[in-house]
Amino acid sequence: MYVPAHFAADEATLTELLAAPVAADLITVTADGLLATMLPLAYEPAAGTRGALYGHVARNNDQWRTPVLGESLAIVRGPDAYVSPSWYAAKAEHGRVVPTWNYITAHVYGTLVVHDDPAWVEDLVRRLTAKHEAARLASPGQQHPWSVDDAPRRFVEGQLRAIVGVELQITRIEAKAKLSQNRPAADIPGVIAGLAARGDHASAAAVARANARRPAPHR
Repeated sequence: MYVPAHFAADEATLTELLAAPVAADLITVTADGLLATMLPLAYEPAAGTRGALYGHVARNNDQWRTPVLGESLAIVRGPDAYVSPSWYAAKAEHGRVVPTWNYITAHVYGTLVVHDDPAWVEDLVRRLTAKHEAARLASPGQQHPWSVDDAPRRFVEGQLRAIVGVELQITRIEAKAKLSQNRPAADIPGVIAGLAARGDHASAAAVARANARRPAPHR
């Protein structure tokens, strides 16, 4: 990943990104070429030497049973947004501005381990459910989180047989937080206001956090 120094994600940003209830693209290199699946993942920082990402795929998905060549990759994304040059103070000053795209992403590399084990998969499903239901409850008006135990046991067991667990044992991470840190400080309030007015409060907050702690503007 191309990561200019001023867009390098700090540890706090990376931890927040991996801990958030998000889905990622799991990509493996095989003798048949690249295989990819989008799936929700749970991050466990204490696993192994560098942490691990846990998820599951459909049993009918050939990716889990196809031998992997070398490292596997999970692409994790945070908020991303189009940034209009109209939001910059520099537009009125000299007009030498262009559109861009802000985003947070991490390329998580590691060794893929398959867990074709109903007990392992059920534990993961319960963890993922608790994580995502907690995020849902953070929204106004949401109540009564769903639990795996709300469904009939025989139904749950049938669903578990239809999926296979996967674990990405992390070997290295490349992370980027491109959040207008290359713009003059005078342009930042306009970006935050523009994103917020569009309803993209997550991106607006990310820009505000990143630029509150930057050492100096970069051009």
